[in-house]
Amino acid sequence: MQNIKKIIYSWISQRYMNGCSSYNNLEVRKSCRSKEQARAVFSQGNVPHARGQIFLNPMTAHRFAKTHGFPLVIKPNVSGYSRGSYFPINSFTELWKAIFLAKIWWPTTVVEQYLKGHNYRVVAIKGELMSVIERYPPTITGDGIHTISELIDEENTIRKAMELHPCIYPIEKNEQTINYLKKSKYTLESIPPEGEDVILFYRISLAPGGTVRTIDKDTIPEDNKQLFLDVLGMFDANILGIDVIFEKGIEHSFHDQKCIFLEVNSRPYLKMHDYPRYGKKEDLSPYYNKLNQIEISNADIY
Repeated sequence: MQNIKKIIYSWISQRYMNGCSSYNNLEVRKSCRSKEQARAVFSQGNVPHARGQIFLNPMTAHRFAKTHGFPLVIKPNVSGYSRGSYFPINSFTELWKAIFLAKIWWPTTVVEQYLKGHNYRVVAIKGELMSVIERYPPTITGDGIHTISELIDEENTIRKAMELHPCIYPIEKNEQTINYLKKSKYTLESIPPEGEDVILFYRISLAPGGTVRTIDKDTIPEDNKQLFLDVLGMFDANILGIDVIFEKGIEHSFHDQKCIFLEVNSRPYLKMHDYPRYGKKEDLSPYYNKLNQIEISNADIY
């Protein structure tokens, strides 16, 4: 079983982790590979996280839904870039469909409560926060004049002019987008009202056209900063990409709102921090200089 896992992890690393950083030793990376591991550490450290369960048998998720209700999230226990994740799930029909699709990616699966709010990637290194970005699903904003198709073209033109490609992907007018628009009773030829944000797919990852915005770290309360650094220490890591949702926003204390930590990434994809669609691009070179001085054991072993 261990040899099979090594082969799978190696394949994931080669296929999906190009451009991801490698500043943690093997033991730290092993401790961060699954949502289950992160959930256990969050629980021990009293870090706010969603109520949920890891399951192999789909009936476990069904019973969880009956007990705790909707909305829910289904996602693989091991994954990245939101692959295999489905949310918000609001019915048993959606639940069973999501379970089937998530298990194509990984046999053990997570079901947990869903929190609607602001989704962030916080990169923490020893003693400080390196970068904080808010992440958005592919979205266009209506102007009451142009169709969704035309607004997608306009958005893609802006991304090209900003030279965000190939890190930030263009929004596709494919079947995935068309089917998702149907949920809002829209088509590519619909003209949304002025100021209305139209989400074109639910995932906040880059592949379907998601974007990021840089957050001024000076706007983050000290207790939030300390919480991220505490999480870094719980894993004894040199660097972590911490995924977290704040109901009101990261600029407000986590004590004053609902907040859930989702997972940690021991090999965070730092490239996307250099390509914000919104906000000012940061100079992260001082942080890289600091990280590059660290001697990493087993850096090339996944």
